[in-house]
Amino acid sequence: MGADTEKRMAGDYVIIHAFHIGDREIVLGENPAGERDERYMCAFYDNNGLIAGYTEAMVSDDYPELARLFGERVAEQAEKTRIALNGPKLQGIPNAPITAEGCEVINHQHDLQGKIIVIRPEVLRPEYRRATSQLQLCTGGFGASPDSRGRACYCTQLYSGKTSRFDRSDVLGIIAPENLPKWAKHYLEIVRQAEKKARDKGGR
Repeated sequence: MGADTEKRMAGDYVIIHAFHIGDREIVLGENPAGERDERYMCAFYDNNGLIAGYTEAMVSDDYPELARLFGERVAEQAEKTRIALNGPKLQGIPNAPITAEGCEVINHQHDLQGKIIVIRPEVLRPEYRRATSQLQLCTGGFGASPDSRGRACYCTQLYSGKTSRFDRSDVLGIIAPENLPKWAKHYLEIVRQAEKKARDKGGR
């Protein structure tokens, strides 16, 4: 079976529907050979980069019942995400996507280590295609070096302080700290203070 047709499994369940929004994915699975009352399954799939797994699973032989649960969970997660992403707006942060015109587009010769990088909006899920998700401090990775064969760039998001990994090809450009919008300068200072505190603690 080709990689493009390989079935996604959750234990004995074939995932037949999945919807990812915000920090969680909701899945609906089917096990035709399952025991009575366990033919269908609805669960959350969580993956923080270190630990991944299915949680809060509900099983039933009533497909419409679990389809309804799937829809309810999608709606609840969408609302939770909408509220979280509305935070910058409430703070008065202009949060339109950053395009090539708003940064220095990189090439293979750029050194990204320690730079403020802009993630291409198209590589982010639709809800995250905005400046608060795009602006990241590149902290390392082989992909950060110029002319490197490596791809990984390890980053800290300015707005949230969350760490993540991107490929170098995901990076649109860089922005000098002095050219950042006021809100981003504020959060950059918070990120740098947190890094300094971590270094000082580690040096004890």
